[in-house]
Amino acid sequence: MVAFVLIGIGLVVFTGSIESMGRYGIKFLFTSDWNPVTDQYGAFTAIYGTLVTSITSITIALPLGVGTALFITEKILPKLVRETIGIMVELLAAIPSVVLGLWAMFIMEPFIRPFLSGLNNNFGWIPFFSSRPGGPGIAPAILILVVMILPIITSIARDSLNQVPSRLREAAYGVGATRWNAIFNVILPAAISGITGGVLLALGRAMGETMAVTMIIGNSNNFNFSLLSPGNTISSMLASQFGEADGSQVSSLMYAAFILMIITLIVNIIAQWMVLKLKLKY
Repeated sequence: MVAFVLIGIGLVVFTGSIESMGRYGIKFLFTSDWNPVTDQYGAFTAIYGTLVTSITSITIALPLGVGTALFITEKILPKLVRETIGIMVELLAAIPSVVLGLWAMFIMEPFIRPFLSGLNNNFGWIPFFSSRPGGPGIAPAILILVVMILPIITSIARDSLNQVPSRLREAAYGVGATRWNAIFNVILPAAISGITGGVLLALGRAMGETMAVTMIIGNSNNFNFSLLSPGNTISSMLASQFGEADGSQVSSLMYAAFILMIITLIVNIIAQWMVLKLKLKY
């Protein structure tokens, strides 16, 4: 049934996008014009925003999530502290995305704006920091995605680390390894396939996250390399425009949704391949 539902969704999205596919072809992926008035559409800004926000957020969340899982599972901290951290991570995963979006708008973004202004003042010659931050933008969206995918990485990494046989730890300590030698040379390699699967699952979540990103990214279709400027993702563009779209705009949004499905499918294929290769290795 899951396979039939997935195929059905793909067919509906593909059928709805045929008009824009025939009209724009592959050019749709590389143009940033999105103007319902002139009936010209291109998804490059949204594709760029989707890839930049998801890849950057996973880069930040990966060491935080795996590090938190290590501190929870390897008895580095007292038991009460470890249990408290585990509970807080699970509670973080239970917060609705709309609540996180509101928190990002009214608390997080004003708090980090001076830091972002400092990046612009000191590193404005770099294209990624060339814009003056003035509110919602790509950088706040990246940070809220870090908050949202961190529990996924931490939980799956913790489960993977807990499944490492205790005899591996005992053998490492038995030959004279220190705690950190055992962690980096024995425990992490033994759990790497599960951790990798969790990381790529979190990457898929980051690509598809809608509500919180829509509320904080600025929803601008004007392309800009800068992470400090307003931007868009495919998911946020669908959420903000689909309800009022008509005519060829609907087909263009369907085309963008089909592109998002292809991207997430590629991510899942890579995830399955990497987990299989790492399982064979270790």
